[in-house]
Amino acid sequence: MGQGRRERVVTSLAKAVSEEIGASLAPVDAELERRYPGDPGTRQPVHTVYVPGDAFAAGTLRSWGDRALAALDEHAPDAASFAAVLGLGDAPAEDVYGRVRAKLEREPVEDLRVDFEDGYGDRPGAEEDEAAARAARLVAAAYADGTAAPYMGIRVKGMEAAVRERGIRTLDIFLTGLMEAGGLPDGLVLTLPKVTHPEQVAAMARLLGAFETAHGLEPGRIGFEIQIETSQSILAADGTATVARMIQAADGRATGLPYGTFDYSACLGVSAAHQASDHPAADHAKAVMQVAAAGTGVRVCDGSTNVLPVGPAERVHAAWRLHYGLTRRALARAYYQGWDMHPGQLPTRYAAVFAFYREGFEQAAARLARYAGRTGGDVLDEPATARALAGYLLRGLDCGALDVAEVTRSAGLTRAGLEGRAAPGRGGLTAPAQ
Repeated sequence: MGQGRRERVVTSLAKAVSEEIGASLAPVDAELERRYPGDPGTRQPVHTVYVPGDAFAAGTLRSWGDRALAALDEHAPDAASFAAVLGLGDAPAEDVYGRVRAKLEREPVEDLRVDFEDGYGDRPGAEEDEAAARAARLVAAAYADGTAAPYMGIRVKGMEAAVRERGIRTLDIFLTGLMEAGGLPDGLVLTLPKVTHPEQVAAMARLLGAFETAHGLEPGRIGFEIQIETSQSILAADGTATVARMIQAADGRATGLPYGTFDYSACLGVSAAHQASDHPAADHAKAVMQVAAAGTGVRVCDGSTNVLPVGPAERVHAAWRLHYGLTRRALARAYYQGWDMHPGQLPTRYAAVFAFYREGFEQAAARLARYAGRTGGDVLDEPATARALAGYLLRGLDCGALDVAEVTRSAGLTRAGLEGRAAPGRGGLTAPAQ
């Protein structure tokens, strides 16, 4: 082509054709925008801790941190011994160990649910009433005095006929107690368990709407998690993916999909010895959940292991290796949150998370810097990958695995710049990767 030559541009279609197609697809555009608003851009905790309603106390969070530190002192008192137990690989042991201890001292729990379901059981009505009111008072006080976890809330009994009325009453007592104590905290999270039908989710949404109306709250203010722990929540009788319909039934209130390892496994007939978050049945369920949630702003949470790090050192070390390996496996599969059932699991939760982000930090930052500067390199990244890279660094910052100064230095972007890259348009199919 000669320099300066301009190509002749011709078309065949009248403008009316494009206008007609645009008009016909406008309802589809609106539906996609409503159904797939994209990630909310807020911090996602790396785990959730469940504490029975009768055991939750003002000092629970600090107690979990202290017990986790005591486990480290007893079974891995320095970085070398901790690394030897876990096989930290490429992650710098001193750095990871130091960050784990600092995290346990500063913020041992990122998300806590006061449990009024399986962890609490069936109690006399008056006893559960009092426990729910007490939970509201303690949660409100924790947010007021700055000792709360970033996220806190309750899990009530579900919408099954046998426990429905009890679950509704407990939720009402808890939320009303928060309102009387000054209002609903920003970090409030509610969990609806044992869901088997989208109409149960819709009922929960209506219940929360009625509470908002009763207290003059903004419609949609209160969201909730849909706990996936039954076969019916994955596959409906008509062969459709129930979990996708549940997200829509929540009418914009769904915030998360925590996976219940043991209830779901038992539901499928998996024997107790093989009930684990890496069982093929668990992988299938979480893959369906992940696809159903993608782009909706609803986040998937992995399950737990019931092998606890207690007893003699060799047993603790074996449980730590199991938990560390399962957490690293989940992170590689983009399940950025899981359950922890015991304070002794906190060291390996944070070790796995910190090692995951420390190991990939330099490469991710360099790739994002090259993409932002359009300088090329040995990997040709797409805009979607750049969003994922920015999201990776933001997650590392949120949990304490990475520091703002080192990320800014290596990626050439401030936190605000990363947030802009992670969600440049927000919404629709251009939403950042989960």
